[in-house]
Amino acid sequence: MFERVDPFIGTEVTDLPAPSGLAATWWWPKPQVGNTHPGAAYPLGMVSACAYSGAYPTGYGRYELSTEGVPRTMHDRQVASGFTHFQQSGTGAIRKYYNYFRVTPMLEPLDALGTLWDVEDEEAEPGWYAATLSSGIRCEVTVGPKSAVHRYTFPAHRNARLVIDLSLGGLSIPYGSTIPLRAHLQSLGPGVAEGEIVMEGAPLAVHMECDADQWRQMLWYDRRLMPGGTRLDFDYIRPTTLRPFGLMWAGPAEAGQVVELRMGFSLRGEEQARENLYRDCGPGSHSFAARREATARTWREHLGTIAVDTPSPERETVFSTALYHSFLKPCLARGESPFWPTSGPFAFDISTMWDIYRTQLPLLTTLVPDRAVELAEALLHICEEEGNLPIGYRMSRGADQFSRQGSALAHTFLADLCQLGLPGMDWEWALVHMHNDLRRMYGEDFLLRGEAHPISHTLDLAFGYWCTAKIAAQVGDRALVAEFAELAQQWRNAFDPATGLLKDSTFYEGGRWNYSFRLVHDMAARIALAGGDEPFVGLLDRFFGVGAAPVTQPGVRPTVEEMARGYALGRFEGLNNEPDMEAPWAYQYAGRPDRTADIVHAAVHHQFGTGRGGLPGNDDSGGLSSWYVWASLGLFPVAGQNLFLLNAPSFREARIDVGGNALEIATSGFVEPEPGGPAQYVRSARLDGVPLERTWLSGNELHGGGTLLLELAATPSDLGTAVAHRPPSSPGPTPPAGTSPAR
Repeated sequence: MFERVDPFIGTEVTDLPAPSGLAATWWWPKPQVGNTHPGAAYPLGMVSACAYSGAYPTGYGRYELSTEGVPRTMHDRQVASGFTHFQQSGTGAIRKYYNYFRVTPMLEPLDALGTLWDVEDEEAEPGWYAATLSSGIRCEVTVGPKSAVHRYTFPAHRNARLVIDLSLGGLSIPYGSTIPLRAHLQSLGPGVAEGEIVMEGAPLAVHMECDADQWRQMLWYDRRLMPGGTRLDFDYIRPTTLRPFGLMWAGPAEAGQVVELRMGFSLRGEEQARENLYRDCGPGSHSFAARREATARTWREHLGTIAVDTPSPERETVFSTALYHSFLKPCLARGESPFWPTSGPFAFDISTMWDIYRTQLPLLTTLVPDRAVELAEALLHICEEEGNLPIGYRMSRGADQFSRQGSALAHTFLADLCQLGLPGMDWEWALVHMHNDLRRMYGEDFLLRGEAHPISHTLDLAFGYWCTAKIAAQVGDRALVAEFAELAQQWRNAFDPATGLLKDSTFYEGGRWNYSFRLVHDMAARIALAGGDEPFVGLLDRFFGVGAAPVTQPGVRPTVEEMARGYALGRFEGLNNEPDMEAPWAYQYAGRPDRTADIVHAAVHHQFGTGRGGLPGNDDSGGLSSWYVWASLGLFPVAGQNLFLLNAPSFREARIDVGGNALEIATSGFVEPEPGGPAQYVRSARLDGVPLERTWLSGNELHGGGTLLLELAATPSDLGTAVAHRPPSSPGPTPPAGTSPAR
């Protein structure tokens, strides 16, 4: 899997074969670009590093700010002014662009800092990125969990330079820069320096060691050298008074001379940054090769958690890269919280929970459950310190960002961990914070009026109460279980029985059709509210464009009228957006798993491909890629409900390491799928030889491992169609037998 990963997938405008059939009827409102970057990253690590052009939104690439349609180009080719650290992955307009501590190898005078050189001969693999600048300098970077190691190979030159800019942050788009509030930088000795910048409330420290032994080491300010200077201090920087500042090594270079720069990072000061560097890379010079090898080894372990059997190198590349993207975020940085004094789990780049809670967090829970528990503990610490469970959390102070996108989404993640019985969690502690969080923001309207607007928050909060009742049941608080179970039923208040859809409201990146087919905890009642199986399936068919004409996607800078016409279609957004990612599986609750197979087949084989344009929309911290991983395996997690829905896989065989247990997915009657070709259907299923009359597994069954054998055919059977064999619906959880009230 490691060798098949292509980190360049998703870095440019969507470039996929023209869709046909169902896929041609779906409409894409968000930017048609993956917004990924090919830089060096460590699985769920703190640090990434990549070539920097200032383009939107990762700092890498060629595009301007875009929120819909085809993005316009900022640069007509790949260019870079250096190499920066800390990048988002696949996100859109979250207004946190990082790209700190730019490292620039130069042959020109310092005045040329910021020049955009052509980027040539790019290469990348998990944990390593390389390119040659048009200046002739070969550039490589690798990272550890909390460090980065750069390696530059210079041509012969009498005055080569390696320049570190501590003042730069953000992007080269209007209002995209990030200005340090405070900063300091000091030389500690030949080849050694350290510093700290405070960006958006977060103090980020760096310890640097460079092996350019014969080169001069100098601080610089406003592009002017400070020979003999050993320290720069800025107690208060205003955007209007910022002048660039940093550190430079300079001297003669022989042809092929290699210079290594090692950088350790910390949110808790320079001393810890140095400790992090030595922990990742050891003391001393020439650590690039060893760090690259160690990071590659860790990537192989993570990517080895799933293996698939396919004769197609292209499909293996798409799958391997999707799995790679799924392991990039969030950033886990144990012992690095700058906002509370204790050690323990810390996380950032949860960007955003709204994008990842359905697909990516269940994937982490399945493949690396210990890291999932670490993330859950970090979320609870954040809530304890800042007052709420975050919908999104960045390397900055403030866990109340993105509140308009969703409510109570961390509750689904915590509920899955609780129902699986994973060790390491204090559920009484979690219950307190989950309960308090439900009363924040839109939660007040929900309690007072029975619904909240935007109306999608009503669904979020009702399900949040259902999930929190699971934790209350776990700790034996029967009174809270009863209270929460009643509140969980208020999801009904979000729907208009006359239409079977959500009530009119405002919506974030979508319309009421996109949000109307969420997999609520009581889907049987949801379907009855729409009039029963047949009317509900009819609504889904309309939403997915069954029998509809092909549509035209938005172009470059689409007009308001063009976007309004598209939204008026009330159409599935084809994985270009997240709100309706789970909608294809709603058919299963109405006894039509065959329809799920049709939709998922069309999406898997039309919306993903190889090459830089291989994604249909923003990858959103791996949320989109994780969808592909699940769908192509023939599984889908119902977040928060400890439930996995079955469908025809797109690989003949697969093996999943489920937290140390092996789940083998085998098939009979399998035919290699192809775009435009027919879907396959699950006619029968066996788990460890025992026949299943249902098209779902509990989370505990899946996590237990074993062999799942799926018989596939070109025509569907009645598997999963009978009411008794459909995925479970639950009006509300009940406390375990024999428990007594905890209050």
